[in-house]
Amino acid sequence: MKRINQYKKLFKVEGTIELRPLKKTYRNLVSEWHPDKFQDEEKKNEAEIVSTEIIDGYHFLVSIAPKTKENNLEEYTATIAESVVDFHHKSMLLEVTFTDGNTYEYFGVNKKLYNKFASSRSLNNFGRRNIFNSFLYRKSKKAAIEI
Repeated sequence: MKRINQYKKLFKVEGTIELRPLKKTYRNLVSEWHPDKFQDEEKKNEAEIVSTEIIDGYHFLVSIAPKTKENNLEEYTATIAESVVDFHHKSMLLEVTFTDGNTYEYFGVNKKLYNKFASSRSLNNFGRRNIFNSFLYRKSKKAAIEI
């Protein structure tokens, strides 16, 4: 949640994330902080750090935007029907990898709920009932494409 708030603050987003204004703000910030605009080496280094944060923040906010989630709902529904292969919990963030190779991050999952999830008889059933459709999520890793 800290990361979400940090990026929302950077992009001056209040409430729901709308893609069109987010993209406009992103372009303005990238233009303002582009490293090539600076002659001073110290400022150039600072601009590289800030521009990297801007790019990361933009991609992160796009991944949790309601429109993105709506566009990917069919794929997400198919993924959470798969079996859970691996999961990790760290400070209110639950990362779950499914058998189709996709990995999702769920924000705001407390330790108590995580322990119930980890000790449940069926990770899939517990996850679908209590986590997968209840918490803010984003796809963090795509399945590897096999050729």
